Order: sequence, then C-alpha cells, then structure tokens
Amino acid sequence: MKVTEHIKKADGKALFSFEILPPLKGQNIQSIFDAIAPLADFKPPFIDVTYHREEYEYKDAGNGLLEKKIVKKRPGTVGICSAIQNKFKIDAVPHILCGGFTKEDTENFLIDLDFLGIENVVALRGDAVKNEIYFKPEKNGHKYASELVTQIQQLNRGIYLDEDLQNSTQTDFCIGVAGYPEKHIEAPNFDSDIQFLKQKIAQGADYIITQMFFDNEKFFEFVRKCRNEGITVPIIPGLKPLTAKSQLNMIPHRFKVDLPDALVIETLKASNADAVKAIGTEWCIAQSKELLQKGFPIVHYYSMGKSDNIVQIAKEVF
Repeated sequence: MKVTEHIKKADGKALFSFEILPPLKGQNIQSIFDAIAPLADFKPPFIDVTYHREEYEYKDAGNGLLEKKIVKKRPGTVGICSAIQNKFKIDAVPHILCGGFTKEDTENFLIDLDFLGIENVVALRGDAVKNEIYFKPEKNGHKYASELVTQIQQLNRGIYLDEDLQNSTQTDFCIGVAGYPEKHIEAPNFDSDIQFLKQKIAQGADYIITQMFFDNEKFFEFVRKCRNEGITVPIIPGLKPLTAKSQLNMIPHRFKVDLPDALVIETLKASNADAVKAIGTEWCIAQSKELLQKGFPIVHYYSMGKSDNIVQIAKEVF
C-alpha cells in the first residue's frame, strides 16, 4: 500500500514509522530482523531503508603509491526491502539517490522494485562522495532530486528511456521527498529552500518526510511556510533521539541542525551514557506527544540501526 494511502486510512489514528540502515558488508540480514522485530509490535505501516552510495578508499599499492578503490560499505537496500515485505508484511520504502546513478541505472533500479511489488520510494539527491566537497552527478545522471522525481513519474506514465518501446507498462510508485525544517545546508536561505521543495512537489512528489529536528517550533514554522506556498501534500515529521554526548557536536556539524539550549544543558550534566540516553529518549517522547496533539497523523523515527530506545518511545506515545 502507498504511504499516502496509509495516512488516509488511519482516519486520525496515530501512526508510527521508522528508518533503518542496511548492515555493513559481511554482516547478515538477521541484525536487521532483530532490530525490526520489537518495533513490529507497534504495527508500523511502512519502514524506510536507506541507500548508501559508493565511497573512495586509498590503499597502499606497495610501490610508494596509493591505489584508489571504489567500495560500497552498506549494499543490499533492494534485497532488504523485499525481505521486510516478505517476512513482516510491512511496506518497505527504499531510498533512491541521484548520486552514483545514471538515468539508466535509475530506471533499472525502479524496474526491479516494481517487479518485487514495492510501491513506495523516497527520492533524494544524496551527499557528495566522501573526500569531495561538492556533489557531482554521474555522467547522464541527475543533478537534483526534482529531476529524479520527474523520471519516476515518467515511468508511472509508461515513459521509458528507450523511446522505441511499444506497449510499455506503467509503474505506480508513491514518491516521498526530503524536507528541511532548518534549511538544506546548500540552500542560500530558507525561502529558496522552500521553493526547491515546491519544485519537487510540482514534478510529482506525493509526500514530504523531514530531516531530524529537536525543536518542534521550527517544524511548525516549516509547515506553515509550506502551506502558505501552496504545498498541500502530507508532511511527515522525522525525529531522532539523542543517544550520546558526542552527538552534541556531531549532529550540528553533520546535519546542520540546531540543538535547543535546554537539551544541551541537560545532556552535559549527565553523569554517564545511560543518563544521556534517558534524556534523549524523554526529549523525543515529549516532541512526539506534542506533534500528535497538534494533529500530525504520523511520526517517523531515525533508528540508526538501534531499536531499544525507539521501543521505549513507542510504548509511551503509541
């Protein structure tokens, strides 16, 4: 079932969803199943599965030179999605990127998903390759997520890259895109970022799922700006519970997300790792309850492969 259909059918009932990462290469899928199993009791309508593009590593070639190698550390997104739907009977939502994909790669990826009965995707530009400052699209690839949305919608109309195809089958993907309550790192300002988001919706995106945030007022203002610009699709808030003091520096640096003073002060006071985790969990519970009280039908959680704190949040909220 499509994400948008899940939201409509909920008819006001609060929905719970979450995102997982593929395991590192060399690990098996049981780690994913173990993370999902305790969360499946809360009947999530869908689970997002991230896609991780290639990385460059430099190995000593033994002659005083370095050899550049391309590696994928977390492969398996499509296989994991199929396994989730087969084992748990929960809709899986794979992320699909501009980065690392040509248009032909994208089409083939989508055909595989369609054959597997996967109806939802999240279309993202993706980050630059590590060791590169700026994002660079593949030759004959997409530079912006809006272009990726356009290609997916073309397939939904039965339009493939090969113009000579006859009687081609239409796909029927529901398309999610990212929204940034505190602005995308590369956007010149907040208003321009809303315009970029509006373009993705105009190209055919069906819903928005947000970057993590820790201040609900910033999310509410983001939603107000979207609605004022005529964006009417569902907006799903994305939350991540703080789990370690190191994240006080890492999250603002990596995601360009502000942390509220009250959360930072309480976390710095914490005497041990368990206390930090408890503070992060309670903060996320409070955020979740307020979001649901304000009428948002679903809250999405970034689990980062861990489920114990998400289980605790779900028990308190759903």
